[in-house]
Amino acid sequence: MATLYVTEQGARIEKEYRRLLVAKHDDVLLAVPLGRVSEVVLVGRVGATTPALLMLLDEGIPLSFVSRTGKLRGRLTPPSPKNLPLRHAQYDRARDPDFCLAVGRAIVDGKLRNSRALAYRIRRYRPQACGERRRTIAADWLARIERAVESVAQADDLDTLRGIEGAAAKAYFQVLRGALRPEMTFKKRTRRPPRDPANSLLSLGYTLLTQNLMTACEVVGLDPYDGFFHADKYGRPALALDLVEEFRGPVVDSVVQLVINKRVVGPGDFEAGPKGGIYLSDRGLRKFLRQYTRRLNTEILHPYYGRRLTYQRVFEVQARLLAKTIRGELDKYHPFRVR
Repeated sequence: MATLYVTEQGARIEKEYRRLLVAKHDDVLLAVPLGRVSEVVLVGRVGATTPALLMLLDEGIPLSFVSRTGKLRGRLTPPSPKNLPLRHAQYDRARDPDFCLAVGRAIVDGKLRNSRALAYRIRRYRPQACGERRRTIAADWLARIERAVESVAQADDLDTLRGIEGAAAKAYFQVLRGALRPEMTFKKRTRRPPRDPANSLLSLGYTLLTQNLMTACEVVGLDPYDGFFHADKYGRPALALDLVEEFRGPVVDSVVQLVINKRVVGPGDFEAGPKGGIYLSDRGLRKFLRQYTRRLNTEILHPYYGRRLTYQRVFEVQARLLAKTIRGELDKYHPFRVR
């Protein structure tokens, strides 16, 4: 099953028997069997009829509302009475500093190793992205990522671990920016608001990825708001963000590289938005979501189970591995790692 993204401004989703219809005025733009949908994301000015909302609730399919600028406006999910013992165990584990540190180390180790793999791939396959001096600088950033990977196991508290992760992320983004077409790259990571096309794509991608991992947590029975690595903050889905870390590079960053370097999107696909931000136009948004959806449906060998699964399926598998760790069925959490 897949995520249904609806981006046509002024459209609405309707119910027709066991199908979801995307309609605008009197025209049906898309008809999707309900059995093929795992979640629905409405982007911008997109509505839904009451029968469609009730059908999604009855089927346990979450619905997210995301603004055109990539901000989550809210989620509609059915009640979650199942797996109460798992949630009790999750809350107890979240108060255990040793457990939080162990899971945090695993998460950061997985993220940094995936970042390192992508960074080396960039250096290997895009040597034309920089001259000799830039290659020397890139080697320095790669060395910083390597040192960060080696430091994870020695971190003795979460603050230290977060510092290691932050320093490695800074180095990684320097490598990533050198891999993008010069007219579409970024100077530094900017978020609220994104100041250039590349940052706009990254921010949107990370927002969508967070929604995917929130859904995976809810399907398994975990509370997406009570995490182990990310600090608890009102309204922040800390556990979903914990799981997001492993997939930033393999999913979002890879899609951003593709759409920029393959010229799927260009400067003309962006427009100025609130507070000086730069955001995708309607046309650009459709192009990006098409590639993002393809990435979610791409099969990859899962390192723990040794089977090929789509990324969308891997999200749920990782949530289940974390649930097993919380219940004590596994001695440690096994993060997702690309080769």
